[in-house]
Amino acid sequence: MSDSPPANSPGTTPPQPPAARPLHRLGIGLNVAFQTLLVIALFCVANYLSYRHYVRKDLSPSKDYTLSDATIGYIKKLSKDVEITLIFNRDSVIMQDMRALVDEYRQVKKSRVRVDEIDPARDLEDAEKLKLSYGISLTGNGILVRANDRIRFITENEIIIRGLNNDRDNPSVDLRGEDAITSAIMGLIEGRVRRFYFIAGKGAVSPGGTELAYIALADLGKQQNFEVMPLNLTNVESVPEDASGVILVGARYDLSERELQVLDAYWQTKRAALLVLLDPNGETPRLRSFLGKQGVAPRQDRVLYAESTSTGPKVQFSVQTVFLQDSPISKPFTEVSASFSGQTQSLDLKMDSPELTSRQIQVQPLIDAAERFWGETQYTQQLPMVDREDTRPPVHVAASVERGAVGDERLRVDSARMVVVGNALLLDPATRLASHQDFVSSSLNWMLNRERYMGITPKRKQVFRLELKQEQRQQIFWVTAILMPGAVLGMGFLVWTFRRS
Repeated sequence: MSDSPPANSPGTTPPQPPAARPLHRLGIGLNVAFQTLLVIALFCVANYLSYRHYVRKDLSPSKDYTLSDATIGYIKKLSKDVEITLIFNRDSVIMQDMRALVDEYRQVKKSRVRVDEIDPARDLEDAEKLKLSYGISLTGNGILVRANDRIRFITENEIIIRGLNNDRDNPSVDLRGEDAITSAIMGLIEGRVRRFYFIAGKGAVSPGGTELAYIALADLGKQQNFEVMPLNLTNVESVPEDASGVILVGARYDLSERELQVLDAYWQTKRAALLVLLDPNGETPRLRSFLGKQGVAPRQDRVLYAESTSTGPKVQFSVQTVFLQDSPISKPFTEVSASFSGQTQSLDLKMDSPELTSRQIQVQPLIDAAERFWGETQYTQQLPMVDREDTRPPVHVAASVERGAVGDERLRVDSARMVVVGNALLLDPATRLASHQDFVSSSLNWMLNRERYMGITPKRKQVFRLELKQEQRQQIFWVTAILMPGAVLGMGFLVWTFRRS
């Protein structure tokens, strides 16, 4: 019998000669090497593209790491370079918050905003250079802002506002980092602090109302780079020349003839700015006449809604409002739901008056009441009904007046501007809404020709510590240390048992 190997059966691969096997292994190696290089190249390209092009999103519930619309609008239109230096020890409790905040400024406009960071305890040489260059004493943490060849050092105490419950075991604080930094930038670029004069001595819409409104405006000024000073018209011959604007809130008593002359003389100046929050219960015929001549006549009514229900008549004086989008003052709030508390009077706007047109006065509504509300003259009745003397929708409750406005936007800086609101509780802490403060802020900035800083204002970030009872701590321990790890261990045991079977 022959010992030769059997012939290849059909469909089988003949054995390769020994010389072909190394070439086959070499091809496999080259293929693996090429794939490895391709994966590395794709990894590098993906990292480069993700570094250069990415999307940032604030997923915190209260948007703690997102700048306000007003700040973003202002930073986007910066025409000068701004340098922000974070000077904090790394063990500071607000270090990470401030680092994230200043980086948001850089992200808005990288071409103008430069951010740096110095730890005085570790970067001794850089800290000494700052001391010598700017003559500042780095005795504590803070933020150094440089713009327009000026500097402003914001101390940590200006950023952290302690609450009433200020003890070591349970401290509560507010962080006003954004409004402090933005106000510093505005002050450095503008070169001066604007000043509003608050007319005093005309009563208040509520006990302490004038004082509370004054405090609210002063606090708002810390965000917007202006200060508020009291002004008694009976003691002056004219409004001070350094006034950027005049504010009158909730006047219960009327202006005298002389006081009205002082106010009217100021309004006739080119760059006059006037904010008036009306108290519907005030006896102010001279003030109403003055406003009426400017195209905004307060009506002797109350904006309300009334209906007959099964339990009796129902009268609602709290007015649901609608912000109008035709004005830059109210446009940022068109999607905001708000209401006016207390009592509100409607405004008669003379928008098509030939006499006002001849005086180059433009009147524009800012806020209207919702459609179901009307201006009722017989508001003391048990069940008011709409009749001929009442004001039907649209019911205007806030309006703006601009005198000297022209079509060319470049010449509008010389116009006089006024905002009138038929409710005086917009600054009352008991009823004030965030939208009220933002609207007042936009009105003031519009009067100052600072349209780029109009919109949603910075909101303080609240930081607080929760005090847990012993039972609550035990519950957290059992959930985090026993139940959750036990659940994972049980799932792993079930998978192992299933595979073994």
